Amino acid sequence: MKADRLMALIALLDDPDKAVYEMVEKEFLAEDPGIIGQLEKIWETSYDELQQSRIENLIQQIQFRETSRKIKTWSSQSHVDLFEGFFLISQYQYPELKLKDIKSKIRKIRSDVWLEISNKLTSIEKITVLNHIFYDVNKFSINLSNLQSPQNCYLNQILETKKGNPVSIAILYTLIARELDFPVHLIDFPRNPLLAYVDAELARKAHGPDYHSSVLFYINPSNRGAIIGRKEIEFFLKRNEQVSEDIFENHCEDRVIIKKLLENLISAYDSLGYQDKVDDLTSIVSLL
Repeated sequence: MKADRLMALIALLDDPDKAVYEMVEKEFLAEDPGIIGQLEKIWETSYDELQQSRIENLIQQIQFRETSRKIKTWSSQSHVDLFEGFFLISQYQYPELKLKDIKSKIRKIRSDVWLEISNKLTSIEKITVLNHIFYDVNKFSINLSNLQSPQNCYLNQILETKKGNPVSIAILYTLIARELDFPVHLIDFPRNPLLAYVDAELARKAHGPDYHSSVLFYINPSNRGAIIGRKEIEFFLKRNEQVSEDIFENHCEDRVIIKKLLENLISAYDSLGYQDKVDDLTSIVSLL
């Protein structure tokens, strides 16, 4: 937007007439995200509270629109990227979040694991090393003291505080495992996701009911990466007849687990009474 046009619209932002503001709002919302930088500079030099408040609102609306657009584009792909989905949700709350900063932190964890493993190790031994670096060295855990906190759902916050909820910790664990080329798939287990560690060659050949035959073992990221055998799964199913065995027969799509993370986030904001956040995120879920 040209400087003279921008300043003319900014001058109207403190007009008490709601109709005038709505006209100005419409003009700004028609602009691309590049307008945010200009609005932020004006906000910094403004001493008018109404003007500052309206600029903040415009910036939030533009950022939300851009995040929604990116998530819609992400979801429309035939094969979605789990990291990108997680990152985009985090950008909803932290628009200035830098992709390279987050990736470097994940790759640092991946590198620490990689240095401790070799091709001589069995699959279980490799997971044991990952568990040590993830839980013992980096201290990642479920935030039991504040499980409903929205911060448990944002990737940057999880990497900083080392705390998350069962869904977000499972996603982060999966991202690192995949960085190491471990053949793991998410399983939408009740209450908290599990991971299936598969025999890669058998998994390529297996279909439908035969899928479980390629699973070597299951991993519970919510319980410090505890390894679970098929017999334990069958025991759980016998005691919980309402849980369908189907969830173990096919791995969970990445967009499904991202949707589950969003639902956790909506629940967290709803418990805090942040209806505007609930409405925003509900509209994003509808895009998936």
